[in-house]
Amino acid sequence: MVRKPVVSTISSGGYLQGNVQGRLPSLGSKEPPGQERVVLKKKITLLRGISIIIGTIIGAGIFISPKGILQNTGSVGLSLVIWTVCGVLSLFGALSYAELGTSIKKSGGHYTYILEVFGPLPAFVRVWVELLIIRPAATAVISLAFGRYILEPFFIQCEIPELAIKLITAVGITVVMVLNSMSVSWSARIQIFLTFCKLTAILIIIVPGVMQLIKGQTQHFKDAFSGRDASIMGLPLAFYYGMYAYAGWFYLNFVTEEVENPEKTIPLAICISMAIVTVGYVLTNVAYFTTISAEELLLSNAVAVTFSERLLGNLSLAVPIFVALSCFGSMNGGVFAVSRLFYVASREGHLPEILSMIHVRKHTPLPAVIVLHPLTMIMLFSGDLYSLLNFLSFARWLFIGLAVAGLIYLRYKRPDMHRPFKVPLFIPALFSFTCLFMVALSLYSDPFSTGIGFIITLTGVPAYYLFIIWDKKPKWFRRMSDKITRTLQIILEVVPEEDCQKL
Repeated sequence: MVRKPVVSTISSGGYLQGNVQGRLPSLGSKEPPGQERVVLKKKITLLRGISIIIGTIIGAGIFISPKGILQNTGSVGLSLVIWTVCGVLSLFGALSYAELGTSIKKSGGHYTYILEVFGPLPAFVRVWVELLIIRPAATAVISLAFGRYILEPFFIQCEIPELAIKLITAVGITVVMVLNSMSVSWSARIQIFLTFCKLTAILIIIVPGVMQLIKGQTQHFKDAFSGRDASIMGLPLAFYYGMYAYAGWFYLNFVTEEVENPEKTIPLAICISMAIVTVGYVLTNVAYFTTISAEELLLSNAVAVTFSERLLGNLSLAVPIFVALSCFGSMNGGVFAVSRLFYVASREGHLPEILSMIHVRKHTPLPAVIVLHPLTMIMLFSGDLYSLLNFLSFARWLFIGLAVAGLIYLRYKRPDMHRPFKVPLFIPALFSFTCLFMVALSLYSDPFSTGIGFIITLTGVPAYYLFIIWDKKPKWFRRMSDKITRTLQIILEVVPEEDCQKL
């Protein structure tokens, strides 16, 4: 199923590579029918880059349940401090990725940087876990939130049937996959629209909150740091919740090769996006506490809905719709970005060859997009998705921490490397230390969940040696693999990228 690794890009002499570059093969002939150049085009402008980052970061969490941080900090004041600190730390990580993205101009994000610094085995393990569990489970979770909140206005007086949620969720997932398969431009335009919807939803909460402050509604901020003391176990969990809420700042690096003028666009998009998100998150939480006490917030399953019901009257019915659109934007941005990770990993020889091919007319990585659909559907109708994400949250931050630590390594190993954007060394040092420290604390505070996640991650090691290193596979297996690849290539109308970038 998976071919042996190749040198950083697709070679030009393989069975399905050399004779079909930019052309669609024919089952009955070896002659290519056309000469059209097929590449992923640079269509990500500054505005689209900002919309990818903001639109992917802001999902359901800020509207539904900020109580995770409050539960583990014990006070209003400390929870707001954690929100601010997590925003600053995420900015540090994003700035580090800006340097990596402008120095290593390849798509793929974490995978590419780990491959560049630490070699193929850790990079394969990263993409293995991402493809099989993390991305399908994460997409299913945010999609379920979309399904629940899009149906909320229709089931005001009763509980929403679980089957109805899953069916509308399945439709939403399918729409996102089709959209990303059909057009890069339309996917980016819709992401811009959804990003404005997200910011509008946040303003619907912030503006009434500011008006409450002007009216003197500050009773919940008195003795803000009094309450239950935060424990040594609780603070790491609070950071996890906070960093998870800000997760998404790295997605623009997944599509570096499609960014216009990446040396300027990536750093600028990251700085603008993180400033907007951090200020928006902190002010949204301040707005909540102008109307809702800490005790009430802990009892609420959807803080934004509780807040809007108290202050906005009939307008509160619009909040679930905005939350649903916010979730849809996160789904769209995540699929758009992560499909490029699979595309690059296939190009490097770490995933099946078909995933590195592009549609001959639409110029989208169609196979890398649709491979997520069946996996996400399986997750959607399977067991406890949240447990899976808890098991593997440590893996995400472990590999992100390693990728940023790799920046420090490259500073010393390759001092002459072209770096159009360069951050002070303390920024990646502090961020990578924080990530690795959180991972270490999670091993101590929740050894069971982290241990299961660690075991799941380690399954990538034997998979690497079986699928990648072992090159004496039976001839029948190779013939079958080649036939499947060629058949899929014809059905999907996809070909390898004609002019792979030599970077």
